[in-house]
Formats: sequence, C-alpha cells, structure tokens
Amino acid sequence: MTIFIYKARNRSNRIIKGDLDAQSLEMARNILTKKGYTQIKVKPKPKDLLEGTFLEGSVSTRDMVVFSRQFAVMINSGVPILQALQIMCEQTENNKLRRKLYEIRNDVEGGSSLFDALAKHKDVFDALYTNMVNAGETGGILDVVLNRLSEYIEKAANLKAKVKGAMIYPAVVSFVAVAVIAIILLFVIPTFEQMFADFGGALPLPTQIVINLSRWVQSNIIWLILGGIAAAFGFSWFYKWERGKTLVDKWILFTPVLGPLLRKVAVARFSRTLSTMVSSGVPILQSLDIVAKTSGNKTIENGVLQAKKSIAGGQTLAEPLEATGVFPPMVIHMISIGETTGSLDTMLSKVADFYDDEVDVAVSALTSLIEPIMIVFLGIVVGGLIVAMYLPIFQIAGQVM
Repeated sequence: MTIFIYKARNRSNRIIKGDLDAQSLEMARNILTKKGYTQIKVKPKPKDLLEGTFLEGSVSTRDMVVFSRQFAVMINSGVPILQALQIMCEQTENNKLRRKLYEIRNDVEGGSSLFDALAKHKDVFDALYTNMVNAGETGGILDVVLNRLSEYIEKAANLKAKVKGAMIYPAVVSFVAVAVIAIILLFVIPTFEQMFADFGGALPLPTQIVINLSRWVQSNIIWLILGGIAAAFGFSWFYKWERGKTLVDKWILFTPVLGPLLRKVAVARFSRTLSTMVSSGVPILQSLDIVAKTSGNKTIENGVLQAKKSIAGGQTLAEPLEATGVFPPMVIHMISIGETTGSLDTMLSKVADFYDDEVDVAVSALTSLIEPIMIVFLGIVVGGLIVAMYLPIFQIAGQVM
C-alpha cells in the first residue's frame, strides 16, 4: 500500500485536500471518483526525511488518550475497525502515530487481527495496551477496553507528573546553590584574598578556612568535574546491573523523606494497572507479568513475579505481596477481600483512587518540607561564606575606631 495526496473538488465544488491509502495511482483515482470528487492533482506522498528517526518526534500521552477515545467512540457507534482506522489515519496530527496507523490499517486489511497489527509497534503500543486490546477483541468489548485504556493512560500520566513536580523544585534549588557556591569560591573569594594580602596581618580563622577551600577548589576543579562525571557514569552502570538496580530501588523505597512518597506512587501504579487489566478480561497470570515489567521498581517487580508463581501454584496474590514489605497492610487486606469475593478489580481500583489522593497529600507535604530546608541550607552556606570574607573588614574597621 502507498499513501497518495490529492487535491480535488467535491460535489459542492469546494477544493479539498487530503491523503488516502491505495495500491496504485489508478486505484487512488478510482477511489476519488467513487466519492464523487473531481480530481485536480493526485500523486504519491513524498517520503519524510525524518521518518523513522528520533527527529520524527514521539507519541505523547495526550496523543494516545485522544486516539483511544476517538477510536472507542467509532467502534461503539458501529463503524468497522478498518474504516475507523482509516478515519484516524486522516485526522491524527502526530506524524509518527499517523505513519504507524497507516501500517496498522494495512495489516488489518491484509487479514491480521488488531492485536497482531498493534504488537508490531512496541515503541508506541506497549504490552499492556496490546494485551488489553486482545482481550477486548476476544470478548467483544473493544470500545469499553479502549475507554479504560484512555482513562488509565491519563491517570498514569497525572501520577507521573505529580512526582516530577515534587522533584523539580529541590533539583533546581540544589543546582542554583551549587552554582552560586562555585562562583563565590572560584571568582569572588580570590578577589578578597588579594585585597587581604595588601592589608597584611593575620586573618580570622573562618576567613582563612574559606580561602584555603577556595584555593583547593581552584587547584582541583578539573578533577572535581571529572570525578562528578565518573560518579554519574559509575552509578548508571551500577543501576543497569541487576543486583545494583535491586539494591538501589529497595534503598529508595525505604529512605526517610522520599521513600514514603515513592512507595505510595508504586502502590497506586500497581493497583491501577492490575485493576485495568483484570477488569478488561486479561488473564491474571498474564496481567501480573505485564504489571511487573511496568512497575518501575525492582523490589516491586520481584514481589509481583513471586506472586505470579504463588498463583500458578494455587495460592493467593496477597501473601507474596505482603512479603515484599512495600505494600501497606490495608492494601494487602483489600486484595485478599477482593480475591475472596471475586471483586479483585473493584478493590484494586478503590486502592488506586485512595493512593492517588495520598500522593497529592505527600507531594504537598514534601514540597512544604523541602522548601524551608533548602532555603535555610542556602542561607547558611552562602551567608557563612560572605560573613567569613567580611570578618577581616569588620576587624580593620574596629581597630581604626
């Protein structure tokens, strides 16, 4: 199949432009004729030089939400899948998603199921998305599943945005603090040092300590930069190592300030993902496999995989999750009740909603806590450096008076 662009007049004599999918130029012309269009220009769409490269851009969360909702509306209205895909191809604004949809449409037209066609594009449609579509196709509830997917994607993105928002402020303040301290040590203090040398005499101890620190930083600035780069690369390598990732992720979950927030985020993500998949008809073992891979934390991933083994062996989901030490007792009890009553998806959804609200509270509390700490730290360090450099001036002024 080839994409053709056209310029034509419709039955109302208005000039319209668009693109369509056809096997040949002649077939493209026939399609336009059947629609009642008077052709002005029809030609193959030029290949985008950015196509298939990182410069083509990415598919955003918003793009996926809009696609899923619009696709669901058309399926619910009785529009055939092939026709719905064609409509989505023509109206999708994201270049990468449009290209993928044309390829998916061609595969479906060639006899593939929607699941198989989507599964070829893992960079846009992940395992969670394709497996839920597969369950929706099999159960005849594709429109319901697509709506659930759009809600899930939106809520997952909101959760991620909350965590990013909580991290941005301390990161920016820390960067500014380091930059200010570096400028003072490298450029401001040497000027004061020269001035004090002209005055002569012994310097106060705080001033001498700051001057010595400034000299040390000036002498070792290259090594400090190289050491920082090496530490970053070393941590990256360590985190890619299976054992290293497990240790770091476990440590992060149990840190005093950040740990409680990330634990709530992990519980909310786990609950939301598993609830969405179970309610859509995806088998529990398959759901746990996907939830483990999308958890974002090795400790939780290992706990979920252990739970999968437990269920495969005829046991419950709650016990191995409790063993991880990550999930609060309330969550374990809710899951246990859900398993007993056959309403696991409902219980997980309630847990996810509860912890979404808890994340909001935790983010507000963390921001409120970090802000004064960072301000006090910055004030003490920068203020201390400035006071130390002005002590000799105060000393000289006192002697003159």
